[in-house]
Amino acid sequence: MNRTALYAGSFDPVTNGHLDVVRQACRLVGRLVVAIGVHPGKAPLFTAEERADLIRATCGPLAAETGTALEVVTFADLAVAAARRHGASLFIRGLRDGTDLDYEMQLAGMNGAMAPEVQTVFLPASTGVRPITATLVRQIAAMGGDVRPFVPAAVADRLRARFAPPA
Repeated sequence: MNRTALYAGSFDPVTNGHLDVVRQACRLVGRLVVAIGVHPGKAPLFTAEERADLIRATCGPLAAETGTALEVVTFADLAVAAARRHGASLFIRGLRDGTDLDYEMQLAGMNGAMAPEVQTVFLPASTGVRPITATLVRQIAAMGGDVRPFVPAAVADRLRARFAPPA
């Protein structure tokens, strides 16, 4: 399978929900480009490099299981431009609920108007990861909560270190 898909997001941090989407996407394509959006006006918890390292560490084994080539990149322009740059013919988008669907349909429509050669594929979240959002994970971690049920172990460790009280 030589199809390339682009899965774009902030991944701040990468969650078990993201891993669920990656696992599903790897069954559909030969090459998956995980594209980290970098926006100068936003102040992410982790740098783009840290997020890329965490994605490689957590998603790399999932891609390897299916023989899918995984590439992790950053982009600061439109996702359609990133898709074209990386030769993607598919956008991968995860859906948790109806609210996601409403937003994602608008996004797919706009992307389709700008890049009709790139098809959007929606992947439904598995039941166990539907409530997980990176925003909630950051909030739980910042308040000293246990995020291990929601993120890979390496991410939980990084969050714990990031929010550790000063010594």
